[in-house]
Amino acid sequence: MPFSRDAYVNLLRAQTGYHEGRDKNGNWNNIQRFSPETPGLEWSQAQAWCATFTAWGADELGARNLWPITASCYYAVDWWKKAGRWTEYPVLGGPFYLGRVGEDHVGVVYAYDETSIYTVEGNTNAGGAFQGDGVYQRVRPRRGAGSPYGYGVPDFTEGTVSADPKLGGTRAASVPVPAPPQVQVSLSRLQAAADRDPGLRQGGTTSPADVNVVEVALAREGLLADAYAHDGSYGSLTWTGMGKWQRRYSDAKSLGWSATDCNGRPGRTSLTALGKKYSFTVID
Repeated sequence: MPFSRDAYVNLLRAQTGYHEGRDKNGNWNNIQRFSPETPGLEWSQAQAWCATFTAWGADELGARNLWPITASCYYAVDWWKKAGRWTEYPVLGGPFYLGRVGEDHVGVVYAYDETSIYTVEGNTNAGGAFQGDGVYQRVRPRRGAGSPYGYGVPDFTEGTVSADPKLGGTRAASVPVPAPPQVQVSLSRLQAAADRDPGLRQGGTTSPADVNVVEVALAREGLLADAYAHDGSYGSLTWTGMGKWQRRYSDAKSLGWSATDCNGRPGRTSLTALGKKYSFTVID
């Protein structure tokens, strides 16, 4: 099956801002969506997931045979080398590996120039840690301290673009970014999550993509702490935040809603108003 570099990179970049779950003490716990969504890697849940993230993207695009489907950076490096698709130079859309032999961390290059690589990475943080909390876009050095051990060379339908002289020697390159898609939130899925998620064990979610959009909006409104705005679970804090939004909206519009109307379970009127303010559309 064709494997598009642009589609792959932009799929990964679209996950920027996603965060793993937290344990009962509020600590990040490596529970995330990518392990259970990648056949064969379900076992890797609650483990370091940077390699799983890159494998998830290839699997989503039907390119399992063109990417190492593994949770191990060490195994992935070996996979690329055995395939004869390895280089010490940046590859547009290709993975980079950090560590003495590439065993520590992996991300994907979406642009590079003479001195830096511009990357999207899972299981990192704003400081570039090898064991982080979410999906971030980073800038890393091409040479010297903190630079990659090497790069995989995927078989993209657009061909290979690399700084490697043997692969074309392109000095700088980037993947075009498409116009952002319209963000949609399903009212029915959100209500199902609100009804189900509080009864699930820590980290359990029903419709994390829909809930994440609403959590971020509530956080921007100052009704949900940023630390809990990306877990995708419609738990007690999200119920409370939504209830406060419903009361705020009711008071602003002089609707006279009761405590039952503002109990935190999402309804069409208040959710639509939140979406209008924070750029998402409510469907069904």
